[in-house]
Amino acid sequence: MPNIKIFSGSSHQDLSQKIADRLGLELGKVVTKKFSNQETCVEIGESVRGEDVYIVQSGCGEINDNLMELLIMINACKIASASRVTAVIPCFPYARQDKKDKSRAPISAKLVANMLSVSGADHIITMDLHASQIQGFFDIPVDNLYAEPAVLKWIKENIPEWKNCTIVSPDAGGAKRSAGKVLIITPAVNYCRNK
Repeated sequence: MPNIKIFSGSSHQDLSQKIADRLGLELGKVVTKKFSNQETCVEIGESVRGEDVYIVQSGCGEINDNLMELLIMINACKIASASRVTAVIPCFPYARQDKKDKSRAPISAKLVANMLSVSGADHIITMDLHASQIQGFFDIPVDNLYAEPAVLKWIKENIPEWKNCTIVSPDAGGAKRSAGKVLIITPAVNYCRNK
């Protein structure tokens, strides 16, 4: 695979390594550190001129630090003349703040979309967005992948009594996704779905 470079942010280096291994590529060299005032400093350790760059960084854990690190990495690659920069964000930060649910409330998911675009991202790959409408916040292509098929396959292959299992959801949106799947849904989930 010529002209492709994969860089890992600090949020999920194991995932980045597995992606690189699966593609038969080496992870790009990047050094991330904090200055004494807690500013994030990122140094891309190899040329990205004319390359198709993928940066893997999730929006979980230290969300604000990870988001800022991702923005700086995107910008560093873009100003180093990368041909195209794709941000691979398995867990999109601030995705639950996707609408104005009360007066003076921000739409933070839109703000994050704007920051990613302004930093220089050409493409976003994410998973299971809280609401599909978030894709409309971007002026660049967004691929929203779904984990459900892989999760159901894993359950069937790794849980011997999967037919007698229950999927439980923390909210109504999750209950909609869980209902009607290969597993038995209990009245508790139906109760959540109807609330």
